[in-house]
Amino acid sequence: MKHKLNNLGSGKKLILTILLVAGILIAGYAFPPINKRLSWRVDAAMTAFRRVINPVGALPTAASPPENNTAGLATPVAWTTPAVTATATKTVQVQKPEPTVEIPPTSTPSPTLVPTQIADRFLLPPPEYKLGDAQDWNNCGPATLALYLRFYGWEGDQYTISDEIKPIRADRNVNVDDLTLYVTQNISWLRAEYRVGGNVELLKNLIAAGVPVLIEESFVLEEGAQGVMGASDDRWTGHYLLLTGYDNDLKTFFAQDTYRGPNQAVSYKDLDVNWKSFNRVYVMVFPLDRLETVTSLLGDDWDIESNRLNALKTAREEAAQDPSDAFAWFNVGSNLTYFEKYSDAAKAYDQAREIGLPQRMLRYQFGPFLAYFHSGRIDELYTLAEYALKVTANSEEALLWQGWALYRQGEKQKALESFQKALEARPGYGDAEYAINFVNAN
Repeated sequence: MKHKLNNLGSGKKLILTILLVAGILIAGYAFPPINKRLSWRVDAAMTAFRRVINPVGALPTAASPPENNTAGLATPVAWTTPAVTATATKTVQVQKPEPTVEIPPTSTPSPTLVPTQIADRFLLPPPEYKLGDAQDWNNCGPATLALYLRFYGWEGDQYTISDEIKPIRADRNVNVDDLTLYVTQNISWLRAEYRVGGNVELLKNLIAAGVPVLIEESFVLEEGAQGVMGASDDRWTGHYLLLTGYDNDLKTFFAQDTYRGPNQAVSYKDLDVNWKSFNRVYVMVFPLDRLETVTSLLGDDWDIESNRLNALKTAREEAAQDPSDAFAWFNVGSNLTYFEKYSDAAKAYDQAREIGLPQRMLRYQFGPFLAYFHSGRIDELYTLAEYALKVTANSEEALLWQGWALYRQGEKQKALESFQKALEARPGYGDAEYAINFVNAN
């Protein structure tokens, strides 16, 4: 009997020891310096575990694949100003009719630059790359913008920016409109603008005029990189670069890269290939007294509607020249989505999906959600939102559009739950707040 009591006492001691160790680990994990070092590893491990038990696979093709390769190539677009970002993000307008006033894209002028003779090689003084400037977990947007602002004498760092626009560290994506809005709201002596459909010559002209340029591009992570989830992961990801110089003889840009390090050489060709997957979006930050210079260099691309028409024209030409170019088709869809030509945009997205898109595409660009929602293809919307959440479980955009799909399918309570998760993933997320208020009111 005494032996049994001793065993019972030993069991209690073991349980108490386990609980004590667990408590210490939990308390230690909550300690900010420890949490900063460990939280992203825990996040990566949980993502890997989810992929093992529920493999992601390829981005699904449309249930009704396109009948031909000309969807969206010759369709007139509406002259309008919808609130949709460079990669067709976010804003929801429920049951809004498509516009009827149209102009043919063939009448659109090509982008024009002010004739200027620039040097064959031009290097702006790169911002000082300090200890701690390497991007934090999922933080290339704020980190790259911090370097950009430092070029003009700003004294903050990536966390100054991310604390405001990405307060949850596990948030995987920051959009170009988030970056430009940060500058607009916080730095009165600088102006920030973004456009799409850029080209190598424009980038060089801006740099030669003293304006570095931030672009969003893609690249393939090396095997074994942090966050890569095994052999089934295609390793394609989005990224930001700050361009501060070029060399025509070498056909090379010089970039400040918060992932690879400062002063990286990137060939014109490689940059354009990787840039195309983000509709060749570019961000310009400049002092107010440089406004006339920038507008002159952009020509008709300074006007947002003209810029979109030019980008659409380029994307259509690239899709026509190479019908197997999924990114060209995707860009056709995104630019048509800007003009609220949702049915035609959805067909272009169908084509891109049929060819094949990277697994993480919908982590960064949300035009398909808008196009399928507004064209009434709710099953496609739900399929893509579900897939995007398999890839990025905390994507507030995918949670938002999953909610809208559920709402259109009559699942009001499930829709509200999805909207609430989107709001938890990004506190203050206006689109989720609007969705909750809309559903509760209806």
